[in-house]
Amino acid sequence: MSASIRSMSLTVCRVARAVYRASNPATRSLSTGACLRTESNPAEGSWGFIESREEFRFVERLIPPSRIPTPPEHDGPAPSGWIPASASPPSLPYMIRRSRMHNVPVYSDIKHGNQHSTLLRKVEGEIWALNKDVKEFLRGLTGKEPPTQVNEVTGTIRIKGQFDKELKEWLLKKGF
Repeated sequence: MSASIRSMSLTVCRVARAVYRASNPATRSLSTGACLRTESNPAEGSWGFIESREEFRFVERLIPPSRIPTPPEHDGPAPSGWIPASASPPSLPYMIRRSRMHNVPVYSDIKHGNQHSTLLRKVEGEIWALNKDVKEFLRGLTGKEPPTQVNEVTGTIRIKGQFDKELKEWLLKKGF
């Protein structure tokens, strides 16, 4: 019963809106689909858009940059705790690229509310050698070897457990 009353009221509103647009000369252009076109009438004054290049500098400040700038040179950690990458990459069979915000790509992941895992992304080169080194590091840290899952196509290693802070510190000490 309430659904039919609602549909009737929507129909009445649509009809009333169409009648109003057709009868009101100011909104007649909206019903014909020509609302974006403006006409200039020299007798009544000029109608149209004014283009101002002087005021565009205020708009340019609001537009986000098209690319992320390179980070400034630092000796040691920045005040925010961010540590820059070393000047030369370590001589290892694998490489871990920084993220687009120049951070180490180690992330914590939670599935189904209680399954914690750590995700290590942007791995290039011998991903299995990195997997072996990560397992050795975590074995020394926890006393047991956590299960890992290696995806060679995406360059990702998933580790069971939450080790994101420890892995970030370990990778930064290695020079990534």
